[in-house]
Amino acid sequence: MTPPTPSAAAPLEVTDEDAAIQTKATAPKGGESKSPGRLAWTRFKRDRSGVISAYVVIFFFVVAIGAPLISKLYGKDPYTTYGMNTPGLLNEFSFPTKANGGISSEFWFGVEPILGRDVMTFLLYGMRNSLLIATAATLMTTLLGVVIGITAGYLGGKTDYFVGRIIDILLAFPQTLFFIAFWPVVLAIFVAPDENTPIWLTVISLILVMTAFGWASIARLLRGEVLALREREFVEAAKVTGASPSRIIFKELLPNLWTPILIQSTLLLPAYVTAEAGLAFLGVGLTDPTPDWGVMLQFGAKYYQNDITFMLFPGLSMVIFVVAFNLLGDSVRDALDPKTKR
Repeated sequence: MTPPTPSAAAPLEVTDEDAAIQTKATAPKGGESKSPGRLAWTRFKRDRSGVISAYVVIFFFVVAIGAPLISKLYGKDPYTTYGMNTPGLLNEFSFPTKANGGISSEFWFGVEPILGRDVMTFLLYGMRNSLLIATAATLMTTLLGVVIGITAGYLGGKTDYFVGRIIDILLAFPQTLFFIAFWPVVLAIFVAPDENTPIWLTVISLILVMTAFGWASIARLLRGEVLALREREFVEAAKVTGASPSRIIFKELLPNLWTPILIQSTLLLPAYVTAEAGLAFLGVGLTDPTPDWGVMLQFGAKYYQNDITFMLFPGLSMVIFVVAFNLLGDSVRDALDPKTKR
């Protein structure tokens, strides 16, 4: 029989405060104890900043997913050039006629300079595309990092050495410069010079490139944790009983690695949001007329002296999302590991 699995990195220890909560909450039920997961959930609910940040993050994802429905109810879309089609929206310099970027009862966030597209729907669809790319890249990066990190740490030897050197190279590689320099080369492999690059190809390429260069940090962390865990008594006992490597990994090692995996994932997503927006701002990745946070910031930087409102909405929304997700990540870390309490 396998002995109880101890916690490795960021263990779910029961502090004196947690013991008091556990005793109070479970006393009416005849002394039934809480699981570490329920204790972590209790700690998280007591963190006001974490709860508020969770609501903000959920709001952003709900709005992003429901962008087509909101656009339909609103009666606008991000591609129609309302300023060029409707007289009076833009002045002779192609800037919004009304104050504050043309904000009105018809255009709630105003209209875009030059083309006169609706800012609100452009922002909603831009948020949708940015979060889609960042979420997909985060999931793939986490999955790849977990597989490579656990495999290298468990097998050790030459496999661990080889993977370790690859991780060192990737962590030292100038990723942004690579994106800018080699992005046209990557697209030229799949698209002829006289053809437009399909949006789906751009999105998939972004996700794959981010994943290829992003898995190293989480793999390095998990590799170190597995190297320490595989020498523990409960793993040795599982080997003595004849457990297969897959059983040891999934039943003994992986349950002790959920905390660092969740924490690293919450750090990756906001980082990918800003990275994708930065690449779009530099002209690498999604480009106009595809809605994107980075595309809006790129346009806003050109016209902020005449229309600061157009740059304000995407910049403020992205800052709010990134700050909220980072605060959520801190709260999740504190809930899972009370020793790191801020």
